[in-house]
Amino acid sequence: MTRVGRDFGDTMQKEAVPAVSVDVIFASSRFPNYKIGANNQIVEGKEDPRVLSMKEVVARETAQLLEQQKRLSVRDLASKFEKGLAAAAKLSEEARLREAASLEKHVLLKKLRDALESLKGRVAGRNKDDVEEAIAMVEALAVQLTQREGELMQEKAEVKKLANFLKQASEDARKLVDEERAFARAEIDAARAAVQRVEEAIQEQERISRASGKQDLDELMKEVQEARRIKMLHQPSKVMDMEHELQALRKQLAEKSKHYLRLQKELAMSKRGMENNNQLYELDGTEALGSYLEIHPCSDNAPDLSRCSLQWYRVSCEGGKKELISGATKLVYAPEPFDVGRVLQADIIAEGQTITLTTTGPIDPAAGLGSYVEALVRKHDVEFNVVITQMNGANHQSESIHVFHIGKMRIKLCKAKTTIAKEYYSSSMQLCGVRGGGNAAAQALFWQAKKGLSFVLAFESERERNAAIMLARRFAFDCNIMLAGPDDRAPLGT
Repeated sequence: MTRVGRDFGDTMQKEAVPAVSVDVIFASSRFPNYKIGANNQIVEGKEDPRVLSMKEVVARETAQLLEQQKRLSVRDLASKFEKGLAAAAKLSEEARLREAASLEKHVLLKKLRDALESLKGRVAGRNKDDVEEAIAMVEALAVQLTQREGELMQEKAEVKKLANFLKQASEDARKLVDEERAFARAEIDAARAAVQRVEEAIQEQERISRASGKQDLDELMKEVQEARRIKMLHQPSKVMDMEHELQALRKQLAEKSKHYLRLQKELAMSKRGMENNNQLYELDGTEALGSYLEIHPCSDNAPDLSRCSLQWYRVSCEGGKKELISGATKLVYAPEPFDVGRVLQADIIAEGQTITLTTTGPIDPAAGLGSYVEALVRKHDVEFNVVITQMNGANHQSESIHVFHIGKMRIKLCKAKTTIAKEYYSSSMQLCGVRGGGNAAAQALFWQAKKGLSFVLAFESERERNAAIMLARRFAFDCNIMLAGPDDRAPLGT
């Protein structure tokens, strides 16, 4: 038996086995895990159960697509079909690569068999048996590879069929999406057209309604004018004559009343003059609310009034009760609402003797003032424009406009957004007309908001000043507060 050394075997192998071509491409980086089964059959090792075959992957994806087809929207379904088509293309590419790899395996097996055949003729004994066994394994592997190629061809045909199906489904889905989009656009256009028609109908209805309403109003006005014309045609002179007579009677009554009051006062003055021809002073001015009274000397023998002391009083017409007007010690006095219906009296103390002057009758109310105040009472807050002339007894230099707010619960004086004073009605608050101060006294009032804070405010007119006094006293009376001047003792509600 011939002994073959290690060096001899290596030399024979190098000479017998030709070098593998460098252009061979292996599909995998590792050698397949083959095993020899019964009857010397080559069996592939089991792959990892977690790795699915290409056919199973395609089947699973197809089942999932068919399962989700009902609950997917058209757009999502088209997207899924696109993804399936891409997957099918990828699988087709993988099948092509596997086919190329299978061809390369055939080339490799052929070269390996040729190398083993050439080696078989050069060895003997046990080594020859091993070479023959290796040739048998290569032939069996070639048979299995051929079978595998058949399966791959079948899988390739199925993948191609699936790819065609997915492509057709994708095209159908795209067509369906386009149809749905066109249908949706048509419905939107129809809805817009319907809305536009409804708006046009509503506008037309409104226009017709306005036109008909205006036409009805014009017709009604024409009918009223026609009725008036017919009425005037039947009784023109009688109605007009009655209206003119009523107006003339009203004017005559007013004139007669004024004339009667003037005559009554002149008569009272003449009687007083006859009683005292030696009178030194007299009262000058209209004895009504909104004016002022002034003491004038009427004799050359009258003492100088600057050296005399003065004091004004209000006297009740019923009981003759005399009430001192605190602070009224000037030559001029402007009646305020408390004086209406009362007689004013001025006592002049000169050279040790007292000279008394009185009005000819009670002070008359201002015309229309009561109705004006009643209209203001309905408001929650009434504003008057005023100018501060004095503050805490000192003259106020600024002549800027302030706003005097008279509310149902409080009085506030402010300038723009700045509040000068704000107080609720209380027993310490005082409000009355200015007692003295020249011919402007009829437009000014005195307001003590609280102890230590007082103002003299000038209003735009006598009417505004008297209305402010009456309104504030009305609101204060509703709060059970008597709002009057210093030391005044007037009954509530005056």
